[in-house]
Amino acid sequence: MLKNKFLSFLLFFILTYSASFIGGLATISFKEPWYSQLIKSNFNPPDWIFAPVWTTLYLMMTVAIWLYWHSKNRDMNTIYIYFIHILFNTTWSIVFFAFHNILLALINLMILLCLIIILILRFKRVNFVSAYLMIPYLLWSSYALFLNFNLLILNYG
Repeated sequence: MLKNKFLSFLLFFILTYSASFIGGLATISFKEPWYSQLIKSNFNPPDWIFAPVWTTLYLMMTVAIWLYWHSKNRDMNTIYIYFIHILFNTTWSIVFFAFHNILLALINLMILLCLIIILILRFKRVNFVSAYLMIPYLLWSSYALFLNFNLLILNYG
């Protein structure tokens, strides 16, 4: 078990931000010209907003899992759920931008939201700060679900 706080933070940081890295590669490699040609709703934010928001959210997720890891009554199943959730987080970018599959990305996002809610509930039992750090992520991902659904309706509905 990683008891060293610096090393455990570094490990969780690398694992969490690997989702960002892989998702970013999929986005950069396959986004255009497909994404620009989609009909978007008025609720779509400008593209420049995504990088700072996601960078902040990944940091909050890292701190949340790290605090949970160093909590007295942590449960390893929650740690495993966290890693499964990171997999779904990464998969969304691949499914949406690389495969251009809006419907499957929407389903992926629904599963991701369920996993985030499960994590918040499980974190709350052990470490309130970890749970609260995940709330902005839940809100942003809910907004992403709304945007994803709008793209599906506007382009294939």
